[in-house]
Amino acid sequence: MHIRCTLLLTSVFLLFSRADAYFGYGVVRCLFTSKDDVVYLAQLYFNKVLQGQYNSTLGKYVGYTAKMKEIADELNKNQRFLEQEKKNEQKCRTNVPLVFDVLSRPVEPTVKLRLAESPESEHPGMLMCSAYNFYPKQIKLTWLRDGKEATSNVTSTDELPNGNWLYQIHSYLEIIPKSGENISCMVEHASLMEPKFYDWDPTSEAEKNKIAIGVAGLLLGLVFVLGGAVFYKRNTTSRILVPTS
Repeated sequence: MHIRCTLLLTSVFLLFSRADAYFGYGVVRCLFTSKDDVVYLAQLYFNKVLQGQYNSTLGKYVGYTAKMKEIADELNKNQRFLEQEKKNEQKCRTNVPLVFDVLSRPVEPTVKLRLAESPESEHPGMLMCSAYNFYPKQIKLTWLRDGKEATSNVTSTDELPNGNWLYQIHSYLEIIPKSGENISCMVEHASLMEPKFYDWDPTSEAEKNKIAIGVAGLLLGLVFVLGGAVFYKRNTTSRILVPTS
């Protein structure tokens, strides 16, 4: 596994002319494939083109244009510059094992299995099995119907990056509900000692729907009762009793 890690953005600057804007920036990188195989790079770009870089493997600065070659020759004669780059390389080597340990530690996914809407499908129902916040990227979701793998009417997304080294994935199964059928989502991942099975319980979803409808009805009834009480109070307080004798 080759991992590229940008540890520090050293400088960003803009150069302007009357006609155009020129963009230059410097980047410090640690490239590593293991805790011992580490390369430190200090790179200088201009208009997205690499102009020159210090490479720890070579132990010197290298220029890729005529001007940068002149600058590289001067930098390579500067012992203070070379000593500072060696210190930066050591910082890189010190931090790489910490990063590598974090990236090598698997994170178990959080899995949710629920009934999703399928307005454009010929099937009356669609199940959705979602795995969230897992690492590494490789994962497998398998649908089982009465213990047998279901391959038809199945669609899945790719592993989607969250932007924080973690991933998510979603798999869909179009179904025609059958009485007594057992439907499960099997999850296989490096963080799990063995596959995990998540069973769909249609009765629990039906009970949740009943509870939701009941709560909504109760709230609606409460609104009517309160509204009637307010209306009655306003009418009674606005009446004036006139004596008959």
